[in-house]
Amino acid sequence: MLERPKPNEFAPFYQTYIDTIAGESAPVLDVLESLRTSTASLFEGVTGSEADHRYEPGKWTVREVLGHMIDVERVFGMRCLTFARGDRTPLPGFEQDDYVANGAFGTRSIGSLLEERDGLRRSHLALFRSFSDEAWLRTGTANEAPFTARAIPYILAGHEIHHVQVLRDRYGLGQGS
Repeated sequence: MLERPKPNEFAPFYQTYIDTIAGESAPVLDVLESLRTSTASLFEGVTGSEADHRYEPGKWTVREVLGHMIDVERVFGMRCLTFARGDRTPLPGFEQDDYVANGAFGTRSIGSLLEERDGLRRSHLALFRSFSDEAWLRTGTANEAPFTARAIPYILAGHEIHHVQVLRDRYGLGQGS
């Protein structure tokens, strides 16, 4: 089982995401697998106009939130691979608003985005399941902060849970309306 990372294994900013999954009894990779399907089901039946909804001016659309989740999955998956393989090259941060602004998510269907997300998550789960115990403890630097590889799945799960909650609470997804 992949043990929870210690606070010195990730940037303090991510503590909230890691705390989000504190109550989960399942191993973190099983949580990521479960989120693969449960998050996708949240988007079932979302129409084009609903996908373009912003809960207030200046906030991302539903489509952009999903695109952001894909970008984070991709960036953090690469970070995890880099750390697990022992590559000590410092990795840059990324500006999420620039990624969303340049992601052209508004031109894509929810189905297209979900297909990309599903393929990416399946790929990352296969990769993560291939890591040895030693690989999970390897360290690296991203955005000038130290990380272990094992912190990444916890961050990904917590990040997704956070955005699913925002989609439910502020965008009204999954409310049956």
